[in-house]
Amino acid sequence: MHRILTTSVLAVLLVTALTACSNDGDGNSVGESDTSNVKPLDATRAFTEVANKVASAKLSGTVTAENDPNELLGRPHQYTSKVTFSDSRISADDLTGTDKGDVSRGGAIESFATAADAEARAKYIQSVTKSMSALAEYDYAHGTVVVRVSHYLTPKQAAAYKTATNGLS
Repeated sequence: MHRILTTSVLAVLLVTALTACSNDGDGNSVGESDTSNVKPLDATRAFTEVANKVASAKLSGTVTAENDPNELLGRPHQYTSKVTFSDSRISADDLTGTDKGDVSRGGAIESFATAADAEARAKYIQSVTKSMSALAEYDYAHGTVVVRVSHYLTPKQAAAYKTATNGLS
């Protein structure tokens, strides 16, 4: 009797262990997260989330391979999508001589395939603009997104973008 009970308990434990290791039919182990359907946040969706928190931000353009002044869209380790935006708190006098889509008019949001690529881009921009105050900007990297904000905004105004960037999902 003791032997039958021990065998039954072992059988139950074995079935339980096998069930825990089974897959869902798509090759994913049950209990594991399926991240294959998780896509990096694109620039348009990121802008929508940011603009919900920063009311002065207005979408001003979507960058395509044809109109990308940096010619980086879709290149290895560069942004996979990009939008530009204006900020109504920036004086029209400050915008004289700037082109539509310039970060100085408000900002830009760039989305990358990986967080490492986004972080590398933010560091690169900071290193290039560090010694040129006319090109200085606020840059906030969060996950796969870099939010670039005009230097014409005060630190307090730019902080609203930082807060919105940190809240991106």
